Amino acid sequence: MNGLCRALGAGLLALLMGCASTAPRPDCSAAHAVPWQAVVPGVWVWQPDVVGEVSAANAGHVVPTSVVVSGGEALVIDPGPSHRHGLRVRDSLACRFGAQVRWVVNTHAHAENVLANSAFADRLAAGQLEILSSEGTRSAMQQRCAACLASLGERAGQGAMAGTGIVLPSRVLKTGELLRVGPHTLHVLPPAPGHTESDLVLWDETSRVVWAGGLVVDQRLPELAQGGVDAWLLALDRIAALRPRHVIGNTVSSTLDDRALPPTVVVTRAYLAELRARVLAAMDEGRHAGESALITMPAYARWVGYAQRQGFNVQRAWRELEPVWMERGPGQ
Repeated sequence: MNGLCRALGAGLLALLMGCASTAPRPDCSAAHAVPWQAVVPGVWVWQPDVVGEVSAANAGHVVPTSVVVSGGEALVIDPGPSHRHGLRVRDSLACRFGAQVRWVVNTHAHAENVLANSAFADRLAAGQLEILSSEGTRSAMQQRCAACLASLGERAGQGAMAGTGIVLPSRVLKTGELLRVGPHTLHVLPPAPGHTESDLVLWDETSRVVWAGGLVVDQRLPELAQGGVDAWLLALDRIAALRPRHVIGNTVSSTLDDRALPPTVVVTRAYLAELRARVLAAMDEGRHAGESALITMPAYARWVGYAQRQGFNVQRAWRELEPVWMERGPGQ
């Protein structure tokens, strides 16, 4: 009997060792490390090296990836543009913090934010994590991610996108839901159709951190994309009403003055308010949509993407605001 037990024990040990040998091991090399920057204790951000458009030089990393880490668990918000990027996030969390990713949140359906979902597909399949988003974001990913993946591959390079596949969120977040990671409780606020058709905002009241996704920008021109200028302004007003100290959008912005807002909230709102005012003024002057190229905003001309997106934003705002202008009457 003892011999049988020893044989069974040896067999079980061999089986466990075999399973362990097939489990992916994190790459803890210096070349694979992530330069995490602390926002508040337990909240970290990996920011792009420079503000820019998607290119081969940045491999599509143009918006921050952020994490909340506590007690060996991690929540990742906007995991990044590619499988390789996501693996670096995952491995770095294991190596530096001893943390396994339990949750991934997609704030909106843009390729540079969500395609790194594929780096977590194995853990998702094993029931070891959830990928979370709003219903609108999940639906938009179903509709657009295939085209976005092809487009990102053309701009960032196929090498940077190697291994990247489309992995959709596994669960829809509900307004008012709470995501808890150690001492951090993230409140799920109502999605806003501003930057896209469904921009998710998360709020950690204790740390006074807001995750605003594409709703808050600096030095990179906003894109109305699938959203709208009035809804975007309303979303910013709701963020401002929280009186956050830290906002994570296309960069990290902070304030130490409780009477002031993080600068990126102010500057994003200023751009959108000026865009709205200039479009309505052009209508008052009797211009038509075909003349929208005449609406320039020199204060933002040095921002990355101005040449590519300013005309598009004007046209989007024009279509949205024309019925507003007709209802209110000229000059009102």
